[in-house]
Amino acid sequence: MRKPDKRITDSALLFALLDRSPVGRLGTISSDGWPMIKPLNFARDGWSLYFHCALEGEKLDDIRRDSRVCFEVDLPIAYVQGDTENPCRAEYLYRSVIIRGRATKVEEQSEKVRALDCLMGKYQPGVTFSGYSDDKLRITGIVRIDIDDLSGKEELGKGELREQALQALKSGAPLPVVLEYS
Repeated sequence: MRKPDKRITDSALLFALLDRSPVGRLGTISSDGWPMIKPLNFARDGWSLYFHCALEGEKLDDIRRDSRVCFEVDLPIAYVQGDTENPCRAEYLYRSVIIRGRATKVEEQSEKVRALDCLMGKYQPGVTFSGYSDDKLRITGIVRIDIDDLSGKEELGKGELREQALQALKSGAPLPVVLEYS
């Protein structure tokens, strides 16, 4: 990373960011050799990520051809307003995570259930489910990404802006917030 002061090294913070982010972007190599990015819902279980998909399709074709993948999430924290005299004061404050790992289609039913439980826990918190029918499990594709490398980056501004951005994160306010220089 060109600016080491922007690196996030705390794995607990990186995992919390993954857990909070509703959408991630999966990077694979397509059959024509071009990189392909697809947004998707996902959930984390330890050092693995799970997502569901159809039993056949481009994502799985790419993964079967080359299991190496990249995965990215970002959290927009604040937009900082520029002003008419200095529009370059406008800023975008964020945190992001990039993962390199290996993707595998999950075949074992117990792991499929665990993955679906993780997904439902993330996207339907507090709801109790009675289980998944064998018919649904049979037609649902699940992919596990085993994390090989995890890195993070942040831009939280300086001085007063940084304090405001950190306060927005702590308060649980809906993000992104709009900040202005005082």
